[in-house]
Amino acid sequence: MPTERHPFEPFLPANAKVLMLGSFPPQEKRWSIKFYYPNFINDMWRIFGLVFFGDKDLFTDTAAKKFKLEDIVGFCSSKGIALYDTACEVRRLKDNASDKFLEVVTPTDVAALLRRIPGCRAIVTTGEKATATICETFGTVPPAVGGYSQVMIDGRDLRLYRMPSSSRAYPMPLNGKAAVYRRLFEEIGMLPTP
Repeated sequence: MPTERHPFEPFLPANAKVLMLGSFPPQEKRWSIKFYYPNFINDMWRIFGLVFFGDKDLFTDTAAKKFKLEDIVGFCSSKGIALYDTACEVRRLKDNASDKFLEVVTPTDVAALLRRIPGCRAIVTTGEKATATICETFGTVPPAVGGYSQVMIDGRDLRLYRMPSSSRAYPMPLNGKAAVYRRLFEEIGMLPTP
């Protein structure tokens, strides 16, 4: 089976406070934009719209069935949200976007990413496969969904948050996912607490 290399460069704003790590992008035929969480039926950018602006459609162009790339990049840059994935090379065991059928060939060198964003205080995994990959890499126990554990990487003590997947296959309504993400951003000081 052929392997796939990661199609995107790590998105690492100099002011990054958090590093969000998914598993791996879907196949290009499923992209609506050339950026992270590109599948229009994935809800990550709707979650961010709800959490930070109270508007699930802020980052969506519903008529065109795509996300607003420039707005997303500008938002992530200004907020200090870094993005990449836990695998930089994979094999797809089936012709779909499911993490269940994704074999990690080469895990990402997360420590190298963190060296490029010295102000980063937390790592966020956005699904079961991403969490399993990072925990295996650093020999730590996965936190509960919505929770965090401490992890030492390259001499840095960081919080490792495990978030619900933004895939619609994950059995939680959009508002429920947004509430879990909101709590994360409040806890790390990127949103005021109510």
